[in-house]
Amino acid sequence: MGAQLRVYKRRIKSVTATKKITRAMEMIAASRIVKAQRRVAASKPYADELTVAVSAVAQGSDVKHSLTTEADRPRRAAVLLITSDRGLAGAYNSNAIKAGEHLTSELVARGLEVDTYVVGRKGVSYYTFRERAVAQSWTGFTDNPTYADAKAVAAPLIEAIERDAGEGGVDEIHIAFTEFESMMTQTPRERRLLPLTLDKSAEESAETFAKGRDVQPLYDFEPSAEQVLDALLPRYVESRIYNALLQAAASKHAATRRAMKSATDNAEDMIKSLGRLANAARQSEITQEISEIVGGASALADATAGSER
Repeated sequence: MGAQLRVYKRRIKSVTATKKITRAMEMIAASRIVKAQRRVAASKPYADELTVAVSAVAQGSDVKHSLTTEADRPRRAAVLLITSDRGLAGAYNSNAIKAGEHLTSELVARGLEVDTYVVGRKGVSYYTFRERAVAQSWTGFTDNPTYADAKAVAAPLIEAIERDAGEGGVDEIHIAFTEFESMMTQTPRERRLLPLTLDKSAEESAETFAKGRDVQPLYDFEPSAEQVLDALLPRYVESRIYNALLQAAASKHAATRRAMKSATDNAEDMIKSLGRLANAARQSEITQEISEIVGGASALADATAGSER
């Protein structure tokens, strides 16, 4: 029993050390979530208003532009998948990758060729392990993305949408990322960036802007509507990708906090369980020692009684 008791004590010590690590990681993730939430909230109004502005230019002119006009026969599409550089976040990365795979399957079912762009080491590892081609990838900034990172990611996508599909360009740009809804809810999303489609928040902003107007406004564009759209295209893509990167970062921190809390709780339960087993082993050892002492005393008494006869 002594050896078994030592095994339990070693396991309790090991699990206790693990618990300290998961507790620290939980606290670090919790401290980062607040900052990430603020950055998401700060970036969303600009992205939404820029979308409304682009929509106004598109509706106020009849210019055919890659930002607002769908191709008659789309041939290629780009999919940007946003994952994280690190794990220990529960099902965060696997859910994001599933969303990207689902989006890719839908595009292939439409007859489109898909070029995949990946942000985050987990997504890169997924495609590398399966020996699947990736047009371009970025790593090293998913926990704390900046606008410069968003510009770096947006640059090849903007270049691809501006080229003809027959020359390696694309007709559509889609994005798969994880949207931060609350501390407990992070939802994988699939959205089309280009050609422009208004999401719910942008539609509400546009409706609010036009509310109470009986006559639709007329716009004059200088130097031209096409040049205005050319100027807005990179800013629109960059702002949307930046917002998606921030959403993904906040979601990852929330998922890490939840996973580490679960790991800490499981460690506490395991320590209690091992403690009970250790107590049972110690009690068995004590009982065995008492039995040996009693047995020895009884044998000694019998031997003494026999010698006296």
